[in-house]
Amino acid sequence: MELNLHRLWIFMQVVEHQGFSAAAHKLYMSQPSVSNQVRRLEQSLRVTLIDRSGTRARPTAEGEVLAAYGKRVFLLAEEAVAAVQQVGGLVTGRLLIGGSTTVGTYLLPALLARYQRRHPGIDCDVFVGNYEAVQERLLGGGIGVAVVAGTPHGDRFVVESVLEERLVLIAAPGHPLARHPGIGPDDLTGARFLLREPGSQTRELQEQVLADWGLADAPRADIWGPEAVKQCVAAGMGLALISEHAVVDEIRAQTLTVLPAAPAPQPRPISLIRRRDRLLSPAERAFLDVLRGLRGWPGTADDRPAGDADDPDAGGPEADACRC
Repeated sequence: MELNLHRLWIFMQVVEHQGFSAAAHKLYMSQPSVSNQVRRLEQSLRVTLIDRSGTRARPTAEGEVLAAYGKRVFLLAEEAVAAVQQVGGLVTGRLLIGGSTTVGTYLLPALLARYQRRHPGIDCDVFVGNYEAVQERLLGGGIGVAVVAGTPHGDRFVVESVLEERLVLIAAPGHPLARHPGIGPDDLTGARFLLREPGSQTRELQEQVLADWGLADAPRADIWGPEAVKQCVAAGMGLALISEHAVVDEIRAQTLTVLPAAPAPQPRPISLIRRRDRLLSPAERAFLDVLRGLRGWPGTADDRPAGDADDPDAGGPEADACRC
């Protein structure tokens, strides 16, 4: 019995993309070549790995077992490369960072721009999704390091708090409550709240704040992603609790307004997470150094060293110029 790693990798792509054509496109191969390589892998193992009876290619029971081991095999291969690179230092390489939606949209671009100024030979890729999607990529070995909102739990992760942020209550500028100098839970009775999609860490905190305000049964709607939430609030569809950093431009442009709600939501941590059993690459370890060196959210006064307004790592307009 022979397990050819090249064929195993092709098989993994067929499973991941649920089809021979999609895998062939990903691998820059012809579909017949992909099919032939998978068939030869099946012949060498004397089992059927792919169920070809439906519209999508799905792994058989034997295929699911092999795919699970395949993930571990290629994760170990990545760690081997990382271990070798540690000997030679950090000159060239690739960095893939995961971020939950809010963090990936409003923190990582400026942070990675700072990283690339320090390490111009490293190419950066970013995966952004809600927390459930990021966690799945981490556990599957697709990414090695992620930055997320909240404090995830799980024995398989190392979690480190690096920053804090708050949720603020936003409304359209013409909303009746926008003229109130102070707003309590009683003022919000009957208001409709626009919540992030299930699986988002922000959604969990939104529900907790509403429960603390005694508004757990308030009218609500599910909106996917912070940008869609902002647009819906601006259109007058309801109120929303959202990251203070997600609405900086809209508040400045007066397309949204922050309602002075009390009691204010408690700050939530921004956390670095990584798998406990995974060896970090030099590029990933260098990213951790940049992240841990933050004094505050990039581009804000809290992160600017005192008396050094021209410091290139202190944020500012150039922080937005991320070519990742």
